[in-house]
Amino acid sequence: MMTKQKHQVVSVGLSGLLMAGLALPAAVAAEPAAAPAVVPAAASVTALELVAYPVAILPFEERGAGAAGMAGKVGDILFAKLVTEPDLQLVDRADLKKTTEELGLNVSGMVSADKAVKLGEFTGAKILVSGSVIEAGGSLFLVAKVIGTETSRVVGASVKGNTRDNLVGLTEKLADATAKVIRDRSGELVAKPRTEQDVIADLKKALGDSARPKIVVHITEQHLGRVVADPAAETEYGLLLKATGFDVVTDDAAADVVISGEGFSETAGQFGNLISAKARLEVKATGKNGQVLGVDRQTTVAVDLAEHVAGKTALQRAAAETALRLLPKVTGAAK
Repeated sequence: MMTKQKHQVVSVGLSGLLMAGLALPAAVAAEPAAAPAVVPAAASVTALELVAYPVAILPFEERGAGAAGMAGKVGDILFAKLVTEPDLQLVDRADLKKTTEELGLNVSGMVSADKAVKLGEFTGAKILVSGSVIEAGGSLFLVAKVIGTETSRVVGASVKGNTRDNLVGLTEKLADATAKVIRDRSGELVAKPRTEQDVIADLKKALGDSARPKIVVHITEQHLGRVVADPAAETEYGLLLKATGFDVVTDDAAADVVISGEGFSETAGQFGNLISAKARLEVKATGKNGQVLGVDRQTTVAVDLAEHVAGKTALQRAAAETALRLLPKVTGAAK
């Protein structure tokens, strides 16, 4: 029975991740914060349109002598109750435990925003549920903290009873309250995915009426030390340049600006059937006279069933984010 349940949880979570085009947000120190993941237009959905939300339930903590031994039970019951909710997709707890141990994260109780972002990156969870079991003066409080891993938005749910109450019943009430909070406030918790058209529109706005020089793009890529054919970052740059009115050429001599760079990706970890890949892209724009017009970099993480697709997806998103900042510098539109 346990094996069957685990299979259901992993399969459901996987379908939600792929359906929503969900990818892990970039979160790199000293680098510009990444916008929500870019998804193909055909897969565009808003947070409120998602059929289900990938949710990870973290270990609860105990406060008060009367709450001793209750946190683990509350977590188990909460998982068993929420896994039946049709609009929630739970991350498998064994895989979650393995991932947190590999990352060296202590996620018991109230989780900080930076830990939430990192867990979202590596597990695909859009929402985390952590919390506490608190005993005070014979009263028992079950508190759930609901965190959006992309938005860092925090909302909560709680129920009150006493130490003599049936713990199963109290936890089921907490599960109902938690599910309702996620449904009702999903628009705050889950960032709206950006379509490619959104990126193009933002780029056109940033460029304004500035002149579009002829540009050639040379970006090499490696995945796990292997050179990749049809580099995703170079392809993404070409698409965005053409869509925003630039003349893309293949001869350096004919170009006014050369955009060069390199990207690499590597496997960040495996979570159930999902493979997480982390990518870094560094780009530079140089004018005809050798003047450096702009330099940028971005690190992103993406998940997919296939390792090489996850790597390419991460690099594609890194290209989109750097293009939004670099191209206005190339045309002089950046202030």
